[in-house]
Amino acid sequence: MPFPDLPNGHALFVLLLTVFALYLFRRDDIPLETSCVVVLLVLTMGFTFAPFHNFNGHLEPMQFFSGFGHEALVAVCALMVAGQGLVRTGALEPIGRFLARIWKTAPLFSLLLTLLIAGILSAFVNNTPIVVLLLPILISVAVRSNRSPSGLLLPMGFATIVGGMATTIGTSTNLLVVSVAADLGLERFGMFDFMLPAAIAGAIAVVYLWLVAPKLTPERQALMKNTSPRIFTAQLHINEDSFADGKPLAEVIGKTDGMMKVTRIHRGSDASIMPMPDAIIRAGDKLRVTDSPDRLKEYEQVLGARLYKSGQEVNDDHPLTAENQQLSELVVTPGSPLAGRSLKDVSFMNQYGLVAIALHRADRVVDMHNKGLGKVTLHVGDVLLVQGGQSEIAEFKKRGDILVLDATTDLPRSHRAPRALIIMGLVILFAAVGLLPIAVSALGGALLMILTHCITWRDAMNALSAPVVLIVAASLALGIGMTATGAAEYLAQAFVSVLHGAPPAVLLSGLMLLLAILTNVVSNNAAAVIGTPIAVSVATQLNLPPEPFVIAVLFGANMSFATPMAYKTNLLVMNAGGYKFSDFVKVGVPLVILMWISLSIILPLLYGF
Repeated sequence: MPFPDLPNGHALFVLLLTVFALYLFRRDDIPLETSCVVVLLVLTMGFTFAPFHNFNGHLEPMQFFSGFGHEALVAVCALMVAGQGLVRTGALEPIGRFLARIWKTAPLFSLLLTLLIAGILSAFVNNTPIVVLLLPILISVAVRSNRSPSGLLLPMGFATIVGGMATTIGTSTNLLVVSVAADLGLERFGMFDFMLPAAIAGAIAVVYLWLVAPKLTPERQALMKNTSPRIFTAQLHINEDSFADGKPLAEVIGKTDGMMKVTRIHRGSDASIMPMPDAIIRAGDKLRVTDSPDRLKEYEQVLGARLYKSGQEVNDDHPLTAENQQLSELVVTPGSPLAGRSLKDVSFMNQYGLVAIALHRADRVVDMHNKGLGKVTLHVGDVLLVQGGQSEIAEFKKRGDILVLDATTDLPRSHRAPRALIIMGLVILFAAVGLLPIAVSALGGALLMILTHCITWRDAMNALSAPVVLIVAASLALGIGMTATGAAEYLAQAFVSVLHGAPPAVLLSGLMLLLAILTNVVSNNAAAVIGTPIAVSVATQLNLPPEPFVIAVLFGANMSFATPMAYKTNLLVMNAGGYKFSDFVKVGVPLVILMWISLSIILPLLYGF
C-alpha cells in the first residue's frame, strides 16, 4: 500500500501544532496551564485568519472551545469534587487502619492485599487520594521493620494506575476516550465493557508488582518519614497502679524523656489544676495532653495510664479523630512576636491554641540539636506548619501580626464518612446501570457532598485542578482539528501503510504500543484524545469494528509506568520514596512490555481477530 500524499494545509497545520503541543506539554519549565492556553490561542487564531471549508461546511474557530463544556470534562471535574468528599471525611481511613494492622503479622501477604485493594479502589475513585492514603501506612511499615520503603511504594503506585484501567470512570483518560469515541459515532461504552481484558492483564501485572518489582528497586532513602503529622488533644486517665500516681508532674514528664506536653490537670468533676512542675498527680486525675497518635500511645504505655478522647477509650477500633481541625502555614514576618524568639518563649500553644508541627527555613535545613521545635529560635521568613481548630485559625488570621498562608488544609470529618461513601456508591451505581450518564451522576454526587456538609464550596474549588481542566480542553480542541481537517485520517493511512499486509491483531498491537510510548513522554490525556480518532480511522479503512482499536488506545494511554512525569501519582511516589528517574525505567518498562504483550493477546482473542 503506497504511503499517502501530504494532507491539505489545514490538516498539516494541525499536525504540526500537535507536535508543538506535545513538546510544550513535556517542558517542565513552562506551566502546563500556559502551554494549553497557547495551543488553544494558536489553533483558534489560525482557523480565524485562514477559514477551513470542506464538504461538511465551515469549521467555526469557536468550536475549539467546546471542550470546556464537553461532558467528559464535566464528568472529570465532578468526580474530582466527589472524590474530595471521601478525602475530607476520612471515608477511606478504615481501610488504611485495617491494612496497617495486618502488615504487622504477614508482610508478604499484606503487600499483595495492599496492591489488590489499591487497584480495586482505583477502578472507581481517583487514584490520587488512594496513593495519599497508603503512602504513610507503607512508610510506617518500612520504618518499623527497619527496611527501605522503596520496594513498597512504587508497586503500590503502579497498582493504582493498573486498577484505573478497568472502568470508564477509573481515570480521566478513560472518560476522554469513551466520550471522544461517542462523538465520532460509536456506541457509548458501558462502565464495565472493558473490565474483562483489564482484569486479566491487571492480574498478571499485580503478580509482577508483588513478586518481581520489589526486587528490581534499589534501596532508596525516603524523603518523608511521616506524611501525616497530625497532632491530637486527648486525656490520660491515671489509674491506681499507674507510675504517675503520687508523683510530681515534673517526674511524670521526665518518665517520658521530657516529651509529654500537659496543658491541664482535671481532678474530680469540676476541679482543674494548672500543670505546675511540683503538682502532685493522684489516681483518678486526667492529664490533658497534646501530641501525635504514636506518642500519645507511647505515653499511655510508659505511664500505665489509659488514653481517652471525647469520653471514648482510644484503641484500634476507636482511633483518634481530629474534628474541625486544620493544618495551616504561618510565615514569621518582620515585627512578628515570633521573630527572634522560640515557641517556648512566647508560650505558643497556650497563647494561640495552636500546635506547631514542623518548621521550614528556605536557606538551609534547621538543626534542632535534639532540643525540639519549641526551643528553636525563629527567623524572619521561617514557615511554621501548625494545627488547630477552625475558630483558632480564623482568630489567628484576624490578629494580623503573623502572616497566615492560604494553604490551610482541613483535616478529615470522620463522622460524615458514611454519608460520603453512600453518595459515591450511588454515583457509581446510577452510572453503572445506565440510569444516568456519568457526567450527570457525578455532578449530582458532587452537589450532594456539599449539601450534606461532607465538603464545603471551598473544598470543591480546591479539588478542581486547573492543569487537568486545561489539558482536557486543549486536547479535545486538537482532536476536533484533527478529525475535521482529515489529519487523523492521514495518520491512520500512514499507520496502515507502514504495517501494510500485517494481520489486524498486529495493527491493534502496534497502535497500543505507539500510545504506550507516547503517554510516557507527554500527557496521557493528550495521547488519548489524539489517538482515539486515529484508531477509528484505522478500523474504518480496514473494515473492522472500531471498538477493539479504541480500547487499545485507552489501554495504551494508561500505561504510564516508565517515567515519573507520565502520571501525577508517579511524582507523589517519587518524592515520598526518594526514587530516581532510572528506578521508574527499571521497574516501569518491563511492566509496560508485560501489559502490552498480555493485552495484544487478550484483545484479539476477545474480538475474534
